[in-house]
Amino acid sequence: MSDETREIAKTEDEWQHELSPEQYQVLRRAGTEPAFTGQYWDCHDDGVYRCAACGAELFDATTKFESGTGWPSFTEPMVADAVELKSDTTHGMRRTEVVCRRCGGHLGHVFDDGPGENGQRYCINSLSLDLAPRNG
Repeated sequence: MSDETREIAKTEDEWQHELSPEQYQVLRRAGTEPAFTGQYWDCHDDGVYRCAACGAELFDATTKFESGTGWPSFTEPMVADAVELKSDTTHGMRRTEVVCRRCGGHLGHVFDDGPGENGQRYCINSLSLDLAPRNG
């Protein structure tokens, strides 16, 4: 099993030590950063968006689009198995949570109001992501 696909299990103390308080709140406590405040909501750089907690490749910048929501939005993950979708009924809503399959970190939510063939909008917190320049 490659390092990229190996699941990561850490204690909450380890996560708190490795992540900033803001990242911990989003990635480990399923928080949400305020709209229009994250570093990637209006970013147009090329590259690969990785999980800020474990480095797993999650989204290709070519699938990012302007949703007007104030969070980075993508039409699909780079590899379908890179994320896991879970039912989320918190805050009196029915949503689908998106988590990193490798480390279980909360990324955001997916909605059925996006462009493209599948009509999905992966609405992801900037705090959950690191943009890496494309290799090559």
